[in-house]
Amino acid sequence: MRLRLVPQETKIDFFGKTKLSLGFSGLMVVLSVVFFFVQGLNFGIDFRGGTTIRTESAQTVEVGAYRTAIEPLNLGDVSITEVFDPNFDDDQNVTMIRIQAQDGQEAVTADVIRNVEVALQGVAPDITFVSVESVGPKVSGELIQTAVIAVLLAIGAVLVYIWLRFEWQFAVGAVAALVHDVVLTIGVFSIVQIRFDLAIIAALLTIVGYSLNDTVVVFDRVRENLRKFKKLELKEVLNLSINETLARTMMTSVTTLLALIALFVLGGDVIRGFVFAMIWGVVVGTYSSVFVASTVLLKLGVKRDWSKPDATVGNQFSNIDA
Repeated sequence: MRLRLVPQETKIDFFGKTKLSLGFSGLMVVLSVVFFFVQGLNFGIDFRGGTTIRTESAQTVEVGAYRTAIEPLNLGDVSITEVFDPNFDDDQNVTMIRIQAQDGQEAVTADVIRNVEVALQGVAPDITFVSVESVGPKVSGELIQTAVIAVLLAIGAVLVYIWLRFEWQFAVGAVAALVHDVVLTIGVFSIVQIRFDLAIIAALLTIVGYSLNDTVVVFDRVRENLRKFKKLELKEVLNLSINETLARTMMTSVTTLLALIALFVLGGDVIRGFVFAMIWGVVVGTYSSVFVASTVLLKLGVKRDWSKPDATVGNQFSNIDA
């Protein structure tokens, strides 16, 4: 007996309350935008400019004592956070110290780094600086601009690809789902204030690819069923197509999440932000493929007079049991 994540055949009505699903998605997008402008993102050193110091000591970390020791150096905005990881040894206490970019300097000087080390040795004599990373303000500004361009180009490429492969209504639905996923991911990072750096941009681009893959599988089946059931209403065709691909969608999402959760728990703090973004992206990407992309397609409508022969290429794995 094989394990099934969903029944072999389902007849779920995914469009019984389209106004509710679109309203919920719209509300989440608006809240994400509001949090972004009100609270902002916790930009990492890549985007903010400055220096990040990773320290390690056998003594228990006292953030207040660290901050008191550094304050006399007058370095401006200094952020000190203790790093927790289940893989650390009992005598391995790690902190991340972020120092803002100093006026007129591309990076914190070696003398300043040495002064910080001497100051912290008064609190923890055995403290060591495992790594020191610096990014200048000019470079960080260029990175922000490049990151935004990369995400916009990815979404633009998706628009053109779906338009050429299907119809413009499909393209609008797919892009609406991608924008929904990216905005909600940025919104959740603004709410929880997890560090937002270049790794998260990589996660956003990966989320775009994952969400697009899921959407294309559904759209392929929709196009096939539109040719097969020419007199069936579009709503019924969409419901039939999503139900037919639901097993594949759930199998892909759950197996991906299992791997990501394992990475989140055991992978360490270095990749935790990236993995968190991926976990969130898989969840909202799966949701948006059905309740955003397909709902937008339903609202826009599609032509039903295709004269092309039935196409099954690319659909042979869409009904795999889950």
